[in-house]
Amino acid sequence: MSSTTRTLIRGGLVITATDETHADVLIEDGRIAALAAHGSAAAAAWTAEHTIDATGKYVIPGGVDAHTHMELPFGGTFASDDFETGTRAAAWGGTTTIVDFAVQTVGHALRDGLDAWHAKADGKCAVDYAFHMILSDVNESTLKEMDLLVEEGVTSFKLFMAYPGVFYSDDGRILRAMQRASGNGGLIMMHAENGIAIDVLVEQALARGETDPRHHGEVRKVLLEAEATHRAIQLARVAGGTPLYVVHVSAEEAVAEIAAARHQGLDVFGETCPQYLFLSTDNLAEPGFEGAKYVCSTPLRPREHQAALWRGLRTNDLQVVSTDHCPFCFSGQKELGRGDFSKIPNGLPGVENRMDLLHQAVVDGHISRRRWIEIACATPARMFGLHPKKGTLMPGADADVVVYDPHTRQTISAATHHMNVDYSAYEGKTVTGRVETVLSRGRVVLDRGTYTGRAGHGVYVPRSTCQYLN
Repeated sequence: MSSTTRTLIRGGLVITATDETHADVLIEDGRIAALAAHGSAAAAAWTAEHTIDATGKYVIPGGVDAHTHMELPFGGTFASDDFETGTRAAAWGGTTTIVDFAVQTVGHALRDGLDAWHAKADGKCAVDYAFHMILSDVNESTLKEMDLLVEEGVTSFKLFMAYPGVFYSDDGRILRAMQRASGNGGLIMMHAENGIAIDVLVEQALARGETDPRHHGEVRKVLLEAEATHRAIQLARVAGGTPLYVVHVSAEEAVAEIAAARHQGLDVFGETCPQYLFLSTDNLAEPGFEGAKYVCSTPLRPREHQAALWRGLRTNDLQVVSTDHCPFCFSGQKELGRGDFSKIPNGLPGVENRMDLLHQAVVDGHISRRRWIEIACATPARMFGLHPKKGTLMPGADADVVVYDPHTRQTISAATHHMNVDYSAYEGKTVTGRVETVLSRGRVVLDRGTYTGRAGHGVYVPRSTCQYLN
């Protein structure tokens, strides 16, 4: 066996966040070795053990999903995808790197949570992975630990203004964590909803007998997302201009808060998710208990908010589309909330659908092809310190490559998806475009629609700090 393994991808349209070129891609020892114009003398001279014909197809970087929750404990149960099933489904969907959330439990060290998540993931992953750290207990000890985690490549910390009694941090704790991050280079991620006020509205709704899933959306009000987003931005300013990344932005008013901050030159970033772009409160209101399938937080919003989210993605007031993949089976898990919407586990499956749904957005004219790659691959890689290994196709980058067929139509369904969950949030939706072949660090893990990957191929990737900061 030769010491160098080479793969050649010929004839495709190479799309990155910045360029579209008809080029051949040479892969050597798991990395991109070179690109050359298709038909050029340089490309014609290349030889390789494996050649992939990408004629008529797109050649794009593997997706980077910067917001997943594999095996997350929530509401007395666990997310139904573990790192093995979840990363395999990611590969099927053209995502080759996930950044999952290690959870600190109150009263325990950050290190304990991080070690627990390493144990969950080690040897299980089909594609590469990294971790953010959820801060549930801000104190002198955990503030010091933040510095150590940044040094070893866990460079982002998520805080919650929601979920009192579970993940919630008050403004004082948030301020202290932000101050610490401004010194160590970490990025603060924020779940921005006023959980204290929401809990009052939940209690009042249940007292009125309003127990159906649709009430989940009604109590988690748009204004309480906007208020928390505003408050998080001001706290970050008070902390010395700490960079702030607001996760799963769902509503026009929250986008406006982020846009206003960015127009003042503040380092404030926003993420949205496919569920807010393609689903709405109409789904939460589906008859019977079907709406439980769509319970997540922030909640789905009335359809009229979608236009503001698409506009935010076009104007770069929102920079990233992640999934917040956190699946719970309808049978036996979502059903825990029959008769009490507040007991429905919060979360949707989606890690397998993101790249296809965003390609559909290209087809529909919401975004350009390059913007598709920017919001799904390049920006998340830069935002979370994975660039230039991930999110692009350039010499030296990891050979995480997707050959994408932009013409094939497919219908999304639980019957054909690979996520370990008994329903699809997009059941019956027909989209144009399909992942055909996927390489992870040069290894073919999906070969023209046949899975060829394995648990344990994916490796842990330490991250540098956010690359959008000076």
